[in-house]
Amino acid sequence: MRQLVRSAPAALPAELRAPLALTAALATAVLVALGILHFHDSGLTGIDAAVLPPIDGVRPPWRYVALVFDFGGEPLGSTILVALIAAVCFLVHRIRSAVLTVLGVVATVVVTTVLKPITGRTIHGEFLSYPSGHTALATALALVIALLLADRLGLGRAVAMGLVLGLALIAGLAMGWAEVALGAHYPTDALGGFCAALAVVPGTAWLVDRFADRG
Repeated sequence: MRQLVRSAPAALPAELRAPLALTAALATAVLVALGILHFHDSGLTGIDAAVLPPIDGVRPPWRYVALVFDFGGEPLGSTILVALIAAVCFLVHRIRSAVLTVLGVVATVVVTTVLKPITGRTIHGEFLSYPSGHTALATALALVIALLLADRLGLGRAVAMGLVLGLALIAGLAMGWAEVALGAHYPTDALGGFCAALAVVPGTAWLVDRFADRG
């Protein structure tokens, strides 16, 4: 098994290490800045005030769509998604990507879980909301898939970055919309979750490759 991991293709393509490191640094800065801006502040201001009223409380049939997305971020739904993606990675002999699927999601969820009580932002008076764990999880899974596709398709750096950031943005927007539409999060909570995944997953992928190469 160790030999399989060591000989497997990288979880983080070499040509994407530098640009994704920069992206992770910028995402970390935004994540921290938003956390400071909304530290123990649950008021509806700024971007949230402009975006939330038209979206919050969406009605059927769009509410059902939002609930489907939301299920993907719940414990059962996320476990199914992680298991499926990791299994596909394993079947196509991308062992490191399979490991990243699990560790990337776990690390991202840990970061959002730790940040919530530190930031202390609440919605509906009692539920910790910043950053959105659902949005972070969806973005993390999209990043894993995008990294795998970029490497398998042999894309150049610019196109690969476009694919990675594009899929991450689509996943983040979809889940972020669902969470805001269901009244579970503010828009900036979703942005924070998106940034959390961008900050965590590339570094986790680098660590997976580093330990695999040393093994």
